[in-house]
Amino acid sequence: MKEGLEDVVACQTTISRIALENGKAILEYRGYDIRDLARKACFEEVVYLLLYGELPKKYELQDFKIELAERRELPPQIIGLLTHLPPYTHPMVVLRTATSYLGSLDKKINVKTREETFNKAKDLIAKFPTIVAYYHRIRTGRNVIPPALEFSHAANFLYMLHGEEPSKTAERALDMDLILHAEHELNASTFAARIAASTLADIYACVVAATGTLMGPLHGGAAQEVMKMLREIASPRKADEYVRRKIEAGERIMGFGHRVYRGVIDPRAELLRYLARRLAAEGSTKWFEISEAIAKAAYKYKKLLPNVDFYSASVYANLGIPDDLFVNIFAMGRISGWTAHIIEQYENNRLIRPRAEYVGEKGKKFVPISKR
Repeated sequence: MKEGLEDVVACQTTISRIALENGKAILEYRGYDIRDLARKACFEEVVYLLLYGELPKKYELQDFKIELAERRELPPQIIGLLTHLPPYTHPMVVLRTATSYLGSLDKKINVKTREETFNKAKDLIAKFPTIVAYYHRIRTGRNVIPPALEFSHAANFLYMLHGEEPSKTAERALDMDLILHAEHELNASTFAARIAASTLADIYACVVAATGTLMGPLHGGAAQEVMKMLREIASPRKADEYVRRKIEAGERIMGFGHRVYRGVIDPRAELLRYLARRLAAEGSTKWFEISEAIAKAAYKYKKLLPNVDFYSASVYANLGIPDDLFVNIFAMGRISGWTAHIIEQYENNRLIRPRAEYVGEKGKKFVPISKR
């Protein structure tokens, strides 16, 4: 038995591939290298690819962008929910609650035809950023800003969050970040979604399972933990001592190491480092400089390499995104991968039901309560 199902193959998929070839980590979406997609495609192109299996033609992409934009606004019941949740509620709890509520409003919640499932998937992808932005503005006492149909998926979120049109650098940075977070094979949250889908649960229930799983600090919550570390260190010159003490104490350094990238850097981390450096050059260099000092020390003392969460923290900080929204940004990208996997599970389904190895006591004799 392998703890944590390490290296156990649980299903077949055509959505993404992770491999180690010639000493280099490979991550592909539908056969396309993540490096090419991140540099040359927009997020909406990647969503189309994940859902439909092929990159869109120009007219298909234009139509798809319009369709997603027209699905962004929330039903009044969801806005009402956001106004009544306590302002201390974690934004990921809000996101999963709103997702469940969306399901209650869907009269075709249990209809699983291909057309209907795709409609629900596109609706969730389009609405996730609106839920996140609306709730943040509501909890901070500001008016919500309705979606702008003319903006891209990434630009529209930053506009709704901050109340002003983002710079092209900020738009491209978030767009690229969403692409890098869109899909990653059978990670914990995607596996949770597929397990739920294998029971033929509705798509909203599957996504709620995924969002709950993503919240964990060993999964999507890691970027927020990285930001806590950056704030605690506060200065690049303190990073070496901080990392050395952590390693000597046998404590985890958040944002380093990955179950499937052993001895090689996570390809997403390479690209996020580029984004972090680019944003730092146009704004504050503080968080990027601390990140670089931590990365140098982590490799020096234990040959640790950063994962996707490490440079995400400084990217989000320089985009003006509050720390407790970091996981939500992850979810805004990963919802496209989750829904692609849910669709794939529905279309070639078998109930996922593994076994457990029992390691407890056996053959115990029952003792009546009067003699215990």
